[in-house]
Amino acid sequence: MEENKEDIFAELAKVKSEPKSLKIETEDTSLDLEEEVEGQLTVDVYQNKDVVVVQSTVAGVNPENLEINITNESVTIHGKREKMEKIEEKDYFYQECFWGRFSRSIILPQEVDPEKSTASLKNGVLTIKMPKLNRKKAKKLKVKID
Repeated sequence: MEENKEDIFAELAKVKSEPKSLKIETEDTSLDLEEEVEGQLTVDVYQNKDVVVVQSTVAGVNPENLEINITNESVTIHGKREKMEKIEEKDYFYQECFWGRFSRSIILPQEVDPEKSTASLKNGVLTIKMPKLNRKKAKKLKVKID
């Protein structure tokens, strides 16, 4: 029995010390990363007495490349920031700016009126103002006695 224990430990030692190559099987999903990668827009969301406001820096984005969709409960911003010139990858020292498609969806803390909402772009800052809807969540009913 002592021999078996030593043999087992000797085999375990061999297995641990010998690197094994693993074959990882994956599905071949050829993605065009240029088309699939989408950045997420950073936003500030705040309110005052009458409106909910969403602000975001979109410097370098042509206003025609912005699309804003508003419902009573949410706002979604889609856009695309295009490079002005073609720069070879090898010529970059730093590349921190996001270029390409971006989007952001925000669930709003209160219902808003999409029809009266406005969007403006000034100095690279997008500001969306959405008037609050002051609908009461519940309505009290008096019960009449017949």
